[in-house]
Amino acid sequence: MRIFLAVGLLAVALGAGRASADTFAVVPETPAALPSAETPNQPGGLLLPPAVFEGQFLPMRELSYEQLHDLWLRAGSAYGIPWQVLAAINKIESNFGRNMGPSSAGAVGWMQFMPDTWLRWGVDASGDGIADPWNAEDAVHSAARYLAAAGGRMDISRGIFAYNHAQWYVDDVLQLAAVFNGGGGADAVFSLDRMSIALEEAQNQVASLSEQVAAAESLETELTARADALARAAADLDQLISDRIPKEAEAFQADHERADATTEVGRLRAELEQAQLTLEEIRTGAHSASFAPAAAAMLRMPTRADGYVFPVGGGPAVVSVGHHHHDYPAADIAAPAGAPVFALTDALVLALVDDGSCGTGLSLRSLDGLEWVYCHLSFRDPGLQAGALVTAGQWVGLVGSTGHSTGPHLHLGLRPSRYPQEMPWFQEFAGLAFTWQDASEEAEVRTTPIFSLVPAGEPEQPAQDVVEFSLDRG
Repeated sequence: MRIFLAVGLLAVALGAGRASADTFAVVPETPAALPSAETPNQPGGLLLPPAVFEGQFLPMRELSYEQLHDLWLRAGSAYGIPWQVLAAINKIESNFGRNMGPSSAGAVGWMQFMPDTWLRWGVDASGDGIADPWNAEDAVHSAARYLAAAGGRMDISRGIFAYNHAQWYVDDVLQLAAVFNGGGGADAVFSLDRMSIALEEAQNQVASLSEQVAAAESLETELTARADALARAAADLDQLISDRIPKEAEAFQADHERADATTEVGRLRAELEQAQLTLEEIRTGAHSASFAPAAAAMLRMPTRADGYVFPVGGGPAVVSVGHHHHDYPAADIAAPAGAPVFALTDALVLALVDDGSCGTGLSLRSLDGLEWVYCHLSFRDPGLQAGALVTAGQWVGLVGSTGHSTGPHLHLGLRPSRYPQEMPWFQEFAGLAFTWQDASEEAEVRTTPIFSLVPAGEPEQPAQDVVEFSLDRG
């Protein structure tokens, strides 16, 4: 059986990117030891680890990139699913086993299965007698089985949609699968993965050190005021010597504590400066590597649409927005602490903000005269200053929870006051850069088939509007 991918839909999934003529390879023959995709498991038919949906029972086995690649190939061949799709889901769902849950929805393991779905489609692929979603062998083969059961052999788009009922999810998986299938293959994606890990660690380090510096500076200010007050009290010549001596000792101790705080501030500032240099170096490399939408998403690069840039990087898997704000028109863009923050358009920096309400932030005036306010950053680019010009997509800081904030997010305000979420350019990013927190339902999956079965006897060379993917292991 050969499988073809229509270029028209591939172009939608890839944006400006292009898939190479390299081929997927599938041998859709289920080994005798594995259950078929035609019939789900019978109730009570699986032997599960204790408390399997609460956490992993056995220590996690770490897999190398080479071992993962081999696993995707074997599972894809077993159930007739492109290994690149399994690899993409593995990356998106658990970051190659680094974030295995349980998620807030209750999904667990390498491929983030919900309990009910695992009971119906989970398999013991490792041969140890236990079907364990925390075991990579079991989880990846189960994902392949589920995709096949959902029609993924004939229409992989619908199979992916069954895995997660969101069109943005289908697009993300297909984009990343195309990167796996492109020039460099799995090695290219593994290189991007290593870069994304380094970038995330550098961003988190800068965000953490920035908060530590702020806390240390606050303590230094407090101790300095105390030391000065005690020094003045100790210098009061109207006091009896017996009263002055203990005050002098107390003032000496306070001054010593202030000096230690000043030293700690200096140490943390030096660490922060070094972390900033490291982050800038990694960001420069990441920007050069973000050649396709999927690569840009992995590296949390800016997402562009309708002449604007979404102000928070990370993509719809981790960034979300509510249609309304709790107090007044504004957008609270929820994202992990340390996620990158960008200028949403070409603008003038009106002011840098540092106060108890907004926390660390800034205000911008775009070319159309609107004023935008960013609040609650954990770190702001020290190169920014009032009166400077920024360009759309320019990095301006990192998501945090400074000021009056209940969790990490970017508070995006607008003057004259209105909801940014109501603006057409903002809505263009739904499903591309963020998900709606209060969406009633996801858009239906596209009806255009992704894969189509080519009857026997057809020419080996596909038509010009079709890109061929095979499933061989080469």
